Amino acid sequence: MCHIPVFCWITAKVLKDLLKTREGGQLPKTLTEMYTEFLVFQIEQTKIKYSTEKCLQDIKSLAKLAFQQLEKGNLFFYEKDLKESSIDVRGASLYSGVFTEIFKKERGRKDEDKVFSFVHLSVQEFLAALYVVHCYNNRDTEVLETFLGKDCKGPSLDDFLKRTMEKCLENKTGYLDLFVRFLHGLCLESNQTVLGVLLGQTENSPETIQRVINNLKKMNRDYICPDRSINIFHCLMELNDYSVHQEIQEFLKSENRSWKKLSEIQCSALAYMLQMSEEVLDELDLKKYNTTINGRQRLIPAVRNCRKARADDCGLSETHCEVVASALKSNPSHLRKLNLSLNKLQDSGVKQLCGGLQSPHCRLETLGLICCSLSETSCGYLASALKSNPSHLRKMDLSHNDLQDSGVNLLCVGLKHPHCRLETLGLYHCSLSETSCGYLASALKSNPSHLRDLNLGRNNLQDSGVQQLCAGLKSPRCRLETLGLWRCSLSRTSCDNLVSSLKSKPSHLRELDLSGNFIWNRDVQQLCDLVQSPDCSLQTLSWK
Repeated sequence: MCHIPVFCWITAKVLKDLLKTREGGQLPKTLTEMYTEFLVFQIEQTKIKYSTEKCLQDIKSLAKLAFQQLEKGNLFFYEKDLKESSIDVRGASLYSGVFTEIFKKERGRKDEDKVFSFVHLSVQEFLAALYVVHCYNNRDTEVLETFLGKDCKGPSLDDFLKRTMEKCLENKTGYLDLFVRFLHGLCLESNQTVLGVLLGQTENSPETIQRVINNLKKMNRDYICPDRSINIFHCLMELNDYSVHQEIQEFLKSENRSWKKLSEIQCSALAYMLQMSEEVLDELDLKKYNTTINGRQRLIPAVRNCRKARADDCGLSETHCEVVASALKSNPSHLRKLNLSLNKLQDSGVKQLCGGLQSPHCRLETLGLICCSLSETSCGYLASALKSNPSHLRKMDLSHNDLQDSGVNLLCVGLKHPHCRLETLGLYHCSLSETSCGYLASALKSNPSHLRDLNLGRNNLQDSGVQQLCAGLKSPRCRLETLGLWRCSLSRTSCDNLVSSLKSKPSHLRELDLSGNFIWNRDVQQLCDLVQSPDCSLQTLSWK
């Protein structure tokens, strides 16, 4: 929150007042406590001009407005919205005291079309939470049923908060995250005592609060975005439960971490703490943590603060690609190597990922997408990423995906772009035919051509495909050094074509793999002779 100017302003207001008026005692340590003190400060300021009763009524009206508009997803409101919440638009109180500090009229609007808003979304979310807690304490079933459903007539506090959290997590945009944090914090007796009649009292016994804490620690949903699950950890902090935080601190200090099995909530806490660390993590390997598959998925947000990330075979999906894309867009973006192989990302996931790759802040150099259920559509997204300015990607492995010739065609559009700097490309077992070789040959002839390492193994290229590929190898612009043609249905004809291309000047090819093809020793004799020749660049030849 410290990057938000309004929060810094609120913090300054609160601390200035507390340090002036209070001797000793604790300062606010949770978000709820900070906003509670801010509201108390505003009430005290307003009471100088207006009666306490008038001030409290204004706050309740604003809280009602905040909740009703938050449910609709509205950040700006009109005069009719204020009237529905019993707010006197023309009253002097609108332009003084509590209103000017947390509620404002937007500039540049005509009087007949007045637009209003809270000074920040977090203030609206705090007041909305205050209104809901007030309604719960006073058993306003109509509001509760509207919010949580018709079966929500009189739930216990722990059930009420559990259902609220579930409703929040169902929302994909996350705009209720702060609201639900405030909601948990306002259910503590300490905060309810400070706000007094604004909230009333509820069943906040230590036993009830402990049940709320236990529910949060156990909460797990497959559909939860890892970023969103961190909010569960934040809610524990709002309830003054630091047990998970302390457990993770001890975990990070321990030398042997592999024995400690982490729960899902501990993984969320760890992800948060790794993100907040001033030290950038050199490598994040999700498989090194002893936890469930859901636990590993909750660790994904930590990629924002590491240089290398291994998340292969972790059950990731499009949702997790959104988090990774966010990390690539961050400023600064630390990620240089990323392995997402053996996850069912599909084209929709790669689309999200490429949104991050195209960011001017992205510095990713190595990307692994082996066996990720991709099709030709993903190649189009990746081609756009390779054309972005600047593109830092140097290595990309797309092996074991059903890309087909049409996919390689799209990919080669990116390879030929002047902004592309890709040097290593893996297309092993991608359902390719001789047609793909024509597209790749064209890319090898492009100016400039940066490709150094190309793996085309386990594709049905045949001799006709290699013949087309050799046309690219003969180009003076080609800089290819390593070529993998393992099990590509080749015969002696391909050997002859490769000999011809290797004799061309200049030829940069250093390593050639022809294993698993219909090739005999006599077929590769000329290639073997070239390896022995000081005039040829070829140094390593495999054919058996």
